[in-house]
Amino acid sequence: MCLGIPGKVTEIYSEPYIEDLKEHAVLMGKVDFGGIHKKVCLEHVPDVKVGEYVVVHVGFALSRIDENEAKRVFDFLREMDDLSSLETIS
Repeated sequence: MCLGIPGKVTEIYSEPYIEDLKEHAVLMGKVDFGGIHKKVCLEHVPDVKVGEYVVVHVGFALSRIDENEAKRVFDFLREMDDLSSLETIS
Protein backbone atom coordinates (compact mmCIF):
# COMPACT_ATOMS: atom_id res chain seq x y z
CA MET A 1 0.00 0.00 0.00
CA CYS A 2 1.24 3.48 -0.84
CA LEU A 3 0.52 6.59 1.15
CA GLY A 4 0.46 9.91 -0.66
CA ILE A 5 0.43 13.04 1.47
CA PRO A 6 -0.95 16.37 0.24
CA GLY A 7 1.21 19.46 0.40
CA LYS A 8 1.12 23.04 -0.84
CA VAL A 9 3.70 24.06 -3.46
CA THR A 10 5.54 27.14 -2.18
CA GLU A 11 8.39 27.33 -4.69
CA ILE A 12 9.19 25.92 -8.15
CA TYR A 13 12.65 25.70 -9.71
CA SER A 14 14.80 23.60 -12.05
CA GLU A 15 17.68 21.59 -10.66
CA PRO A 16 20.44 20.21 -12.87
CA TYR A 17 20.22 16.43 -13.08
CA ILE A 18 23.90 16.03 -13.90
CA GLU A 19 26.11 19.03 -13.16
CA ASP A 20 27.99 18.78 -16.49
CA LEU A 21 24.77 18.54 -18.55
CA LYS A 22 22.83 21.67 -17.60
CA GLU A 23 20.27 21.07 -20.37
CA HIS A 24 18.89 18.07 -18.46
CA ALA A 25 17.15 20.00 -15.70
CA VAL A 26 14.62 18.41 -13.36
CA LEU A 27 11.51 20.34 -12.30
CA MET A 28 11.61 20.59 -8.50
CA GLY A 29 9.78 22.48 -5.83
CA LYS A 30 9.49 23.19 -2.16
CA VAL A 31 6.28 21.78 -0.69
CA ASP A 32 4.73 22.67 2.66
CA PHE A 33 3.28 19.73 4.62
CA GLY A 34 1.54 21.58 7.44
CA GLY A 35 4.62 23.57 8.43
CA ILE A 36 7.27 21.06 7.35
CA HIS A 37 8.92 22.01 4.05
CA LYS A 38 10.45 19.37 1.80
CA LYS A 39 12.14 19.31 -1.61
CA VAL A 40 9.89 17.43 -4.09
CA CYS A 41 10.24 16.37 -7.73
CA LEU A 42 7.46 17.99 -9.80
CA GLU A 43 8.19 16.26 -13.14
CA HIS A 44 4.87 14.33 -13.06
CA VAL A 45 2.87 17.57 -12.60
CA PRO A 46 4.71 20.03 -14.86
CA ASP A 47 1.76 22.44 -15.04
CA VAL A 48 1.50 22.89 -11.24
CA LYS A 49 1.70 26.45 -9.93
CA VAL A 50 2.85 27.95 -6.65
CA GLY A 51 -0.06 27.86 -4.21
CA GLU A 52 -1.58 24.67 -5.61
CA TYR A 53 -1.69 21.35 -3.75
CA VAL A 54 -0.09 18.09 -4.84
CA VAL A 55 -0.14 14.51 -3.56
CA VAL A 56 3.44 13.41 -2.77
CA HIS A 57 4.78 9.88 -2.40
CA VAL A 58 8.47 9.26 -1.60
CA GLY A 59 9.52 12.71 -2.80
CA PHE A 60 7.55 12.73 -6.06
CA ALA A 61 4.43 14.80 -6.66
CA LEU A 62 2.06 12.40 -8.44
CA SER A 63 -1.02 14.53 -8.99
CA ARG A 64 -2.64 17.86 -8.21
CA ILE A 65 -5.58 18.10 -5.83
CA ASP A 66 -7.75 20.98 -4.75
CA GLU A 67 -7.39 22.73 -1.41
CA ASN A 68 -10.59 21.25 0.03
CA GLU A 69 -9.45 17.68 -0.63
CA ALA A 70 -6.04 18.44 0.90
CA LYS A 71 -7.76 19.83 4.00
CA ARG A 72 -9.92 16.70 4.29
CA VAL A 73 -6.81 14.48 4.21
CA PHE A 74 -5.02 16.63 6.83
CA ASP A 75 -8.13 16.50 9.06
CA PHE A 76 -8.29 12.72 8.67
CA LEU A 77 -4.60 12.29 9.54
CA ARG A 78 -5.01 14.57 12.57
CA GLU A 79 -8.02 12.52 13.67
CA MET A 80 -6.07 9.27 13.26
CA ASP A 81 -3.33 10.66 15.51
CA ASP A 82 -5.96 11.68 18.08
CA LEU A 83 -7.48 8.19 17.95
CA SER A 84 -4.09 6.56 18.50
CA SER A 85 -3.76 8.38 21.83
CA LEU A 86 -7.00 6.65 22.96
CA GLU A 87 -5.58 3.16 22.39
CA THR A 88 -4.56 1.21 25.46
CA ILE A 89 -1.38 -0.84 25.62
CA SER A 90 -2.00 -4.42 26.61
